[in-house]
Amino acid sequence: MSWFRALKDTTRSGLSVERKRLEPLIAVRGAAGLALVIAMSLWLFGPEVAAGSAFGAFQAAIATFQRSWRPRPELAFASGASLGVSTFVGYLTGSHLALFLPLLALWTFLAGLAWAAGPTIGLISSSNVAMMLVTITLPTSVAGAAAHAAMMIVGGLVQAALVILFPVRRWGAQRDALADALAAEADYARRLRHDPVAPFDPEPLMLARSAAALTPRQARTRPAQLRGTRGLAERIRPVLASLADPAVGVPEEGPERDRVRELLAGSASILDAAARAIRQGQPVTIPGGAVAAFRSPDTGSILTGPAQRAAKRLGSLLRDVVETAGGTRPEDDDVRRRPADPAASLRRPSLFRLLPAAVRAVRREARPGSPILRHATRVTAVALAGYLLGNALPFGHGYWAPMSAVMIMRPDFSQTYSRAVARFAGTLVGVAVATGIVRIAHPGTYTAAALAVGCAGLMYLLMRTGQLAAQACIAAYVVFLLGMGGESWDQTVVERVVLTLVGGLLAMLAYALYPAWETPRLRTRLADRLVALGEYAAAVVGHYARPEGKACPDVREALLKARDAHIAWEQALARAKTEPVRSRGLTRAAADDAAEALHHLGRVAMLMEAHLPERGATPVPAASVLADALIKATRDGARAIRERRVPRWGPVREALAAWDGDGVPDRVVRRGAGLLLETLGDLSDALDTEAPPMTLKGERERTAP
Repeated sequence: MSWFRALKDTTRSGLSVERKRLEPLIAVRGAAGLALVIAMSLWLFGPEVAAGSAFGAFQAAIATFQRSWRPRPELAFASGASLGVSTFVGYLTGSHLALFLPLLALWTFLAGLAWAAGPTIGLISSSNVAMMLVTITLPTSVAGAAAHAAMMIVGGLVQAALVILFPVRRWGAQRDALADALAAEADYARRLRHDPVAPFDPEPLMLARSAAALTPRQARTRPAQLRGTRGLAERIRPVLASLADPAVGVPEEGPERDRVRELLAGSASILDAAARAIRQGQPVTIPGGAVAAFRSPDTGSILTGPAQRAAKRLGSLLRDVVETAGGTRPEDDDVRRRPADPAASLRRPSLFRLLPAAVRAVRREARPGSPILRHATRVTAVALAGYLLGNALPFGHGYWAPMSAVMIMRPDFSQTYSRAVARFAGTLVGVAVATGIVRIAHPGTYTAAALAVGCAGLMYLLMRTGQLAAQACIAAYVVFLLGMGGESWDQTVVERVVLTLVGGLLAMLAYALYPAWETPRLRTRLADRLVALGEYAAAVVGHYARPEGKACPDVREALLKARDAHIAWEQALARAKTEPVRSRGLTRAAADDAAEALHHLGRVAMLMEAHLPERGATPVPAASVLADALIKATRDGARAIRERRVPRWGPVREALAAWDGDGVPDRVVRRGAGLLLETLGDLSDALDTEAPPMTLKGERERTAP
């Protein structure tokens, strides 16, 4: 992609406004906490301290909006407390440039590394640095700085208390995540009726799993409708795929296929009904036609073998979904709920227990070549350059340039550039609107405070719709707040816009000069995904040699790793498509073809998982040899991909050749093993192109089987 097209796409992304579900009650709660802190500060200390303390409450409320399945009041307190400490230490060194610049560099570098712990921690850390640059200019004495810091901590406490005392949509996020997962599987069932090998995005299931992580106390109070349904939804997906796939199921046309289409349609209706019931907290109402599809006595005579087993298992799983979702079992209309089992829930660690994991994540990224380390270095250099340049310009309030840069910069290209555009456009709109209101209304201290609270509430409401609206509200909020604190109103137009432009240009220039492109790392991401899928397939195949029933923790763990690798690959590919970088070693077409081959590899393993033998079934010794060959071959293939060679699958081919003539009690395992080799061959074909970067000269002859 050229730079012109990349800039055009990022500009469009930054200026876009998305239609999102608004949450006005949460916005009102955050604005009420901010208003309470401002009123308390005005009463106790005056406008200057109120302006500083408002930043703490403002940032603490933003922390509660970050993606969390149960609002963490600890995040609000930690955000306010860290901003208070940063402000106090920054004020003590602010008058000495030789002391303040090292402090700013250290704070900014640590904030950049914090992105390794996740986007929530990274955003809070970056916002704290940006707001520190503003708040250190407000106090006039050490005692005043201490008062500012104390009220910022109080602001975090107030927002944390409001989250606890006034919860909004209790368990609503978990209901939505689980309902989305069931709805995604309903859509998958409908698509399988027309395309037996239709793809499935595992992200809804991953989100539902993340939402199900609870503390023991939360598990005891969890609604009955959220107990057990997620696990059932996980098991339904491979059964749906195995029922529809002609490789291990029924022919593509004929009476068997017609019956499969009826079962898939009934499954979709039942899953949709369960999703609606869970989302709304109501009993399940199942359409009669969907129940009739599974009660039909003809199913057993039409479907045979693996397809018949899949149909029976699907019906059993759907009955369990209806039961756990709060409905009635179709056979006996008897409502039976499973008891809560806190120990069976995913354990959700406390914030303090997450700290060691965050430290380990930061240490892993503190290495040469790491995108996070490059981001930390880049944002530190920009913050220092912006602070010096802003102070050198004849505008005053030079902190606006580094503040804008720190708020803009992200570890990847597209977000940095789109946010730079949104920041400039939003600042222009917000400052212009705020200045127009000031010139018309001439607000006093309390009116300015009310306007600032209104802008904050509007930002909380619209922050998920896009950066343009959020940045406009933030710009107007800062203008009103600083005006309340005593800053002259006529100093908030040109200087803010120009310094925002300076900060944005510095951020964009820094990424261009010291980038962390995702495109050159696509091969590594592809190799990681191949290894994860190889381990998943090997775990599934190995259980045909050692039948242990449906409870297979190793298969489950391997599947979760494969999903993580899938999401990492999809995110990397999406970022690479927006980068103005030529492909080095992996073209866009080859990447798409390779991803398609790996998708089919995972699908075949999933089909085999749906038919895992019961405990006591006849073992297939050759499956153990194939499992070992899969692990070795995929690891060797991953190494070949990283080294820009075409992977070969000799061990898998040899294992299958030795398998011929072996007694196989079920055609699923032998047919699935052949399909695994075919998908691996498709991966080699996708990477075996005539483009020079794909295969080194002479490599094809050396690696030929």
